[in-house]
Amino acid sequence: MSEEFSLSAFYDALESVGSPVVTATDVATHRGEAQADASDGLDALVGEGVERRDVSADPVVYYPSDYAATAETERVVVFPEQREIVVDQPRQFTRARLSQFAHLADTTRDGAYRYRVRKEDVWSSPYESLDDILAAVREVTNRRSKPIEEFVEGQWRRAHQFTLRTHEEGYTVLEAASDDVMGNVARQKLDDSHLRAPISDDTSWVNAEKVSEVKRVLYEAGYPVRDERDLDGGTPLEIELRLELRDYQADWVARFERQGSGVLVGPPGSGKTVAGMGVMESVGGETLILVPSRELASQWRENLLEHTTLTPEQVGEYHGGRKELRSVTIATYQTAGMDRHRQLFDSREWGLILLDEAHHIPSPVFRRAANLQSKHRLGLSATPIREDDRETDIYTLVGPPIGTDWDALFDAGFVQEPEVEIRYVPWLSEDDRYEWASADGHERRKRAAANPAKVEEIRHLRAAHPEAKTLIFADYLDQGDRLADALNVPFVSGETPHPRRERLFAQFRSGERDALIVSRVGDEGIDLPDAELAIVASGLGGSRRQGAQRAGRTMRPAGRALVYVLATRGTEEEDHARRRTRHLSEKGVRVREADAQAVAFRD
Repeated sequence: MSEEFSLSAFYDALESVGSPVVTATDVATHRGEAQADASDGLDALVGEGVERRDVSADPVVYYPSDYAATAETERVVVFPEQREIVVDQPRQFTRARLSQFAHLADTTRDGAYRYRVRKEDVWSSPYESLDDILAAVREVTNRRSKPIEEFVEGQWRRAHQFTLRTHEEGYTVLEAASDDVMGNVARQKLDDSHLRAPISDDTSWVNAEKVSEVKRVLYEAGYPVRDERDLDGGTPLEIELRLELRDYQADWVARFERQGSGVLVGPPGSGKTVAGMGVMESVGGETLILVPSRELASQWRENLLEHTTLTPEQVGEYHGGRKELRSVTIATYQTAGMDRHRQLFDSREWGLILLDEAHHIPSPVFRRAANLQSKHRLGLSATPIREDDRETDIYTLVGPPIGTDWDALFDAGFVQEPEVEIRYVPWLSEDDRYEWASADGHERRKRAAANPAKVEEIRHLRAAHPEAKTLIFADYLDQGDRLADALNVPFVSGETPHPRRERLFAQFRSGERDALIVSRVGDEGIDLPDAELAIVASGLGGSRRQGAQRAGRTMRPAGRALVYVLATRGTEEEDHARRRTRHLSEKGVRVREADAQAVAFRD
């Protein structure tokens, strides 16, 4: 074969496989010849327009030396045994599809995305049938991949093995799809504190106080539990929404009505709060809303009074500053989880418990509040991801994800996709670089974050966008203070008194003030929807969720916003910047990389 195998034949194989890289097995299959002959033929072309690389545990792959010849179109290569899908130059549609059943494991600066299909991705996929999710997999890969499809089918069936129901006599039972699964899984993993007694070979009586623990134990054993209990509907409450829901918001509400619980997942600016109020109208029961901060509690109350028929007497706040228990009560997680307050909340018959910023729930303090029970449970989160990999707890404590992929909202124009760019900033002087190099640990990270050249780059970016309302993020207090002095812009941190903080935020929202420097208090729970320019000066060691939250501060229905992430060249900030924006790439947001422009690079 080596004598006949030409560069043209190699490109024919690439086109046939539909990938920018191929293995010898791919080529052998395409040509109907032995794998050894294909390998010899490919090796003969190495250096003559073809390159080869041994991809660690994966097979040797071959690709064109003139990679641009295949870079103009999307290419997909599947590694079935590893359950990995590599896409070069993917369309947004492809990334949107992949995000519904796979996890973005890695990206490269050249525009390649590596996805891995995990059990958690199959369990939380938004598809209502096995045929639907398999059709989505085939749509992306353009072929049938037996190992991947068998894995998806197996995990799908696992996710439909256990169901919690309410027995006709009122107590909670766990039903299994078969006697074997009940005996070999549930009754082996759960003890007498979880299961009071067997009712039949496939049904057990569950201790109602241990429901969340039952869900967690079985989830960790590889069997997510569907919760179809008939809980008390709570005290009725008449509420009407004065806004008209968008089509996708109405779909969220309809899906919630069918499930009875779930987490609304969508980008900032997509109207999850409005959809949450639509769920309140649908449920028609007294509601407890849990939020992470007093500021967010006040915003919820304002929104409810403005956009629903609820009166001020029906809506109360319950936290360190106020103690009002009303038909709709908005409480902080911390307060609701305290022993002296929890009994008060437990004694009320809530028709709905709404958990805002639901990614907090796995944290111990927040988890205590999340264990409060009601017939309907709704979580809201733009970014249900956590660095401790406990995001799955969110779904076991609240319910399965409900949402529209970010990319679909970008395409429909409901939310504008931000332009995200990582800018690599040089040191302003050799002395600055030397001080960083001689430091270590936390001090070294602080020096990279506080690189003085970032001040010049921020000035440059603001000058390039003089009319843009701007948020500048700085995690370190001393850096925030220095930026405030250098730029003549107020710095808002956790140490800023609440009255001054609220006044500055109000001025920013109204347009009276066009720029703010904020610490982590700006990551969530603050209504700053009109930011047009976001500059992340530091905080690159934070979480993936934090990166998405900060980009999300610029997402809104009109006008494309800009997000610049500043990373000091040659430091760990480079890697942090790429990793912290990876979640945005997974959600359909394109992330560019460029050199800073205000200060020339010094090699």
